[in-house]
Amino acid sequence: MTPYDDSAFIDHAPGDATALPIPAHGAALHAAGTGFLTDAFRAFGSLAADNRVTAITRFEPCTVGSTGEKYFLSVVYARDEPHLPRDLFVKFSRDFRDAFRDRRRGELEAEIRLAELSRLPAFPIAVPRACFADFHAASGTGMIISERIDFGAGGIEPLHPKCMDHLLDRPLEHYRAIVTALARLAGAHKAGQLSPQAEVLFPFDADAVAREDPIGLDEAGLRDRVAKFGEFARLYPQLLPAHLATPEFIAQFGHDALRFLRHESTVKRYLHANPDFIALNHFNAHIDNAWFWRDAGGVLQCGLLDWQRARQMNVAYALWGGLCGASLDVWNNHLAELLSLFIDEFHAHGGPLLDRAELTLTLNLYAAMIGLAGLINAPYLVLFRLPEAATATGPLDPVFRKQESARSFLHIFTIFLNLWQAHDFGASLDLVLARQRG
Repeated sequence: MTPYDDSAFIDHAPGDATALPIPAHGAALHAAGTGFLTDAFRAFGSLAADNRVTAITRFEPCTVGSTGEKYFLSVVYARDEPHLPRDLFVKFSRDFRDAFRDRRRGELEAEIRLAELSRLPAFPIAVPRACFADFHAASGTGMIISERIDFGAGGIEPLHPKCMDHLLDRPLEHYRAIVTALARLAGAHKAGQLSPQAEVLFPFDADAVAREDPIGLDEAGLRDRVAKFGEFARLYPQLLPAHLATPEFIAQFGHDALRFLRHESTVKRYLHANPDFIALNHFNAHIDNAWFWRDAGGVLQCGLLDWQRARQMNVAYALWGGLCGASLDVWNNHLAELLSLFIDEFHAHGGPLLDRAELTLTLNLYAAMIGLAGLINAPYLVLFRLPEAATATGPLDPVFRKQESARSFLHIFTIFLNLWQAHDFGASLDLVLARQRG
């Protein structure tokens, strides 16, 4: 396989699954027009051989998200077919206009594999119906065309922004729906309802997973990050809860963070040692990666979007990804309820019966690992993305509505620190090390 020059601009790349020339960006797709869409939809099995796309009636850029180009696309068919959507969403892996975004092009590959898996009749949760999905691994060029979710219409709630749960009337209800969806998918996988496709598309490699998201710092580097956190807490105390800005907590956090660094490989091995906890799932089920509606009985339901980095993982990873944008109230007062809900739904849909104390422990360990791998940089990133944060009155100041990444970094960093203190991550590490010795 010939490697591609990362800096090279290309218009098309051959799909590994269909061999079709996948457009690499919006202009190439628009130029390829209805002929390509017809061929692509037929190749993916979403369009009958005697049907075709006859017109494109809408093609507009969508500026949300942090990876490749995205577009709203609407089409007309020679003949409408059941479950064949006219209003579509196009997601490219590439963004040649932004090198930082383009470097993340490989993340779409898992989402493309998930689109293929989601066509199984036994797939247990709602996802956008895929009309075409393919990827060229050598260049990282890929594209998904799926149905467009019409937020705010037809009984679907408006899109809820990430880390702004204070704007919702009943945020806990939304997290119950997300946790239920995560549990049902994991349970269906453990029950074999998605086999053998799930194992072919998402093989589990414990060593590969353990290498992901390394802390990536030596002890001096980690001490420096903790010192910067301390300076941030001293200069901008209004941006953090008071109990997370004390010198005592910061010192204890720094002490235990170094211990996690020294035992990083041990913790990661522990997280993947029990197969009961390993299942296919969504990595990042934030509230803005979901859509919500009420069923006939008035119960809130959700479907999940944005399946980048979907894979087999410890289910605690999925729970952290789905809950880390939730409010401190949810974490402080409702976490046990949500973990019990996950355990019950997971078991009811074919998974083993998990122990809640062990699930809580794995959640603590994973939060420590992912937090030290990236969130530890939040004090710098918040101010870099949004300099006005320095004079904000607090984390709910309207200035944070201007910049989602700054708002999210601050909020999830706060959740990470709060959980570290409330659950005593140092004690969690002690327990794992004692089990390894015993």
